[in-house]
Amino acid sequence: MSAPPTVVTCPDCAGTGCPRCRWRGRRRAQLLLTVANRDTGAVASHRVTPGDLDPRPDPAGGGVADLTPRVRDLAATVAATLDPDPLLVRLPPAWRPDLPGPDRCALAAQALAEAARRPWRLWLGGSTAPSPVDPDSRLARLCGLADLLLLDLVVTARRRGDRLHWTVRYDVPGSPAVSGPVVGSPDLATALVRTDAAEALTGLADRGLTAPARLLGPDRPCPATSPVGPRSLPTAGAVEEVERRVAASAVDSVDGSDWPGAQAVWRDCRWWHTGLHAAVDRISCAVGRRAGVPLGRVAEPPAPARLGDAVPGRPCPDCRPESRPRACRCVTAGRADHDCARCGGTGRQRSALRCATCGGTRRLHRAVLVTLTDLRHRVVHLTWQAGTPEVTCGVAITPGGRSVVVRLPERYRLGAWAAVLGVRPEDLAEADGGHEIPRDLRDGYVTLPWPGADPVGEYVREAGRGLPAARLLVTAVRPDVPPLAEVIRLVVGLDLALHVSLLDLRQHTGHPLRADGRYWSVELQARDAPVHPDDLPTRPTLAGAIEECLTHLADDLAGLVPADPEEPLPVPCSPAREPVADPTHALVRLAAEHAGRAVTVRFTRAGHTAFRHDDDAVRRVELPCVV
Repeated sequence: MSAPPTVVTCPDCAGTGCPRCRWRGRRRAQLLLTVANRDTGAVASHRVTPGDLDPRPDPAGGGVADLTPRVRDLAATVAATLDPDPLLVRLPPAWRPDLPGPDRCALAAQALAEAARRPWRLWLGGSTAPSPVDPDSRLARLCGLADLLLLDLVVTARRRGDRLHWTVRYDVPGSPAVSGPVVGSPDLATALVRTDAAEALTGLADRGLTAPARLLGPDRPCPATSPVGPRSLPTAGAVEEVERRVAASAVDSVDGSDWPGAQAVWRDCRWWHTGLHAAVDRISCAVGRRAGVPLGRVAEPPAPARLGDAVPGRPCPDCRPESRPRACRCVTAGRADHDCARCGGTGRQRSALRCATCGGTRRLHRAVLVTLTDLRHRVVHLTWQAGTPEVTCGVAITPGGRSVVVRLPERYRLGAWAAVLGVRPEDLAEADGGHEIPRDLRDGYVTLPWPGADPVGEYVREAGRGLPAARLLVTAVRPDVPPLAEVIRLVVGLDLALHVSLLDLRQHTGHPLRADGRYWSVELQARDAPVHPDDLPTRPTLAGAIEECLTHLADDLAGLVPADPEEPLPVPCSPAREPVADPTHALVRLAAEHAGRAVTVRFTRAGHTAFRHDDDAVRRVELPCVV
């Protein structure tokens, strides 16, 4: 019998070429499984081909091949403790165990090519098992932090078929219930294990852009302290109780039919339970099961007690969200896909670009509620309101002399609050996405467009653009990342290259119109990838650059797979080894010698090389000491 095929015709374009196959008309029917031990640097890999699949019949039709045991075998090879999620390859419905061998192999290749949309899968594990996450304890911590941050903790269960899929997230009060495709975990306990505070904050801005903005109200006691009020934070067994109540809320109490989903909202120290219905069709809930139809709550919780009056402001004069709809790309032959998540089956889609004036909030707010937190128990709330008289000092004049840069008092400088929370100003980041805090906000600089302009008003206008409910949430957390030497050892074990760059701009310290300090980047690259002169570092700390590299490691690996499907995937393997010498101090000295120019050190199995970035090229330089 001939060997099973490892390349198939692209099913999306039938061989004519499309973005999925990089316009080649063919796709690779291979998967690369890699497990690395963070503590020892050992790496083991296995290349899965159609002949390696051992599918079993699937009750839903077709077959399914479980690759999870192979991942566990690789983890045992490198002595890494790993509990991977199931890795399943589902074969087409035409697959049957009694088909002729060539037909089974062809269908297996087709299924593997579909699974190989992410062809390189990497798992990182340690020599010892991490402490298990207790779902009840995590739920209690998330609820407590929600009370401190004045946010809602929202537990959502959405129905797909006969199963509920669970998500846990933070929302600003007044955010829409939910929209988009049905995703989530099979149960609430699993969703809590996968969701820490930082993950629950992800997407907060997108979900709450149109939520009503309210100022911080008078400090009222939590309702849990009242003798007739609801109970306090969840305790042991709370996860099962919340899951049971949400599942019960997903059933219409009137006629017993199924809602598209349900929610539990933790607000004002208690749970509020409600079903979800299709927001565009209150009669038929079947529409709400479609991925593109937004869902609304059957009953809204009472307004939060600790938020007071509405933030003053006015409608955005430049925002016209209802105008100029464009045709959705789901329209073919003049007909729209009724399940499209972008247009909801209408065939017309609003522009994806947000208004440059308001950032998509549709209002210009005259106040911003700033919240700084360490994501544990320390929180600082600040209110910046336009029109507040403040004593400022002029620090610079813009080129041409048309505008003046002034500096606001310390209560407007986020960097000054970093010490209160025990971190450096460079460690401050936006809670949603972890983006760097702009220097203007960190140091309190504001440019006045004309003499006599309100400095606080201009500051609020710049800071408040695109914020959900005029809320600026800032995390003050030092990234928990491994040392740079361990990251280099990991990348070398994967037989790839690591580019570590540094730009020293400390000569600009104190100049409000120019970037200052040090900027880092840590990037995964192919083994033979060159250093480009326009690849400049942007992160203010090395730890932040390492965190960004590890966060996007899986996506970066997918981009390093050979484009030609005929070229087999590599199979990196490496024994345990000691970390390389820490190059941080040498890189800092090298950057100081070339201040104002970015320098990059490239690490591979062959060694390391250093480069300086010039205007249109890079040139080789020597490190000041041996790495």
